[in-house]
Amino acid sequence: RPSAATAGKKAFVTNRVGDWGFMLAMFFAFAAVRSLDYTVINGNQITKTTATAIALFAFVGACGKSAQLPLYIWLPDAMEGPTPVSALIHAATMVTAGVYLMTRTGPVLAIASYSWAPWIVAGIGAATALFAATVAVAQTDIKKVLAYSTVSQLGYMFLAVGSGAYVAAIFHMVTHAFFKALLFLGSGSVIHGMHHEQDMRKMGML
Repeated sequence: RPSAATAGKKAFVTNRVGDWGFMLAMFFAFAAVRSLDYTVINGNQITKTTATAIALFAFVGACGKSAQLPLYIWLPDAMEGPTPVSALIHAATMVTAGVYLMTRTGPVLAIASYSWAPWIVAGIGAATALFAATVAVAQTDIKKVLAYSTVSQLGYMFLAVGSGAYVAAIFHMVTHAFFKALLFLGSGSVIHGMHHEQDMRKMGML
């Protein structure tokens, strides 16, 4: 379908923007400690300025992959794919990679706490959670409601990361993988039962 091809292009371009930030974070990390190993990066005393640069550029990468403001635009359109694919990739595995990245580099974020880096992560996460939930209220496509819900839940995870609540962020990441995948599979069952109708306004009395 042309709509699915267009959605694929949008996802590709948006994620390349995130990759630009991630690559810069890798360059800063390698320049500072001559390694890209998490244990080496987290175990070295790097300067506050370098830590802030690594944290913020890694967060740009996380925003691209985990659909945070302003790079969230690809995720709702990615629902053009088959529903089981949505359940696996866009609920459980791929979009949570950014949350894992920021949690894994927690010691760097802690050094950067002397700057505004954690506040930026938490602020964008909170803004994304509120914004996406508000947009979801106005959607009529059952899968787009779940897509914006995913963006909102990811915002909560980044709010937790920026607040230093790493355990809460990973806990919600794991639980979200289960409940959102089940919601997607349930919506696929409803869509199939409705003969490929996705407009929720036509789903009364189910």
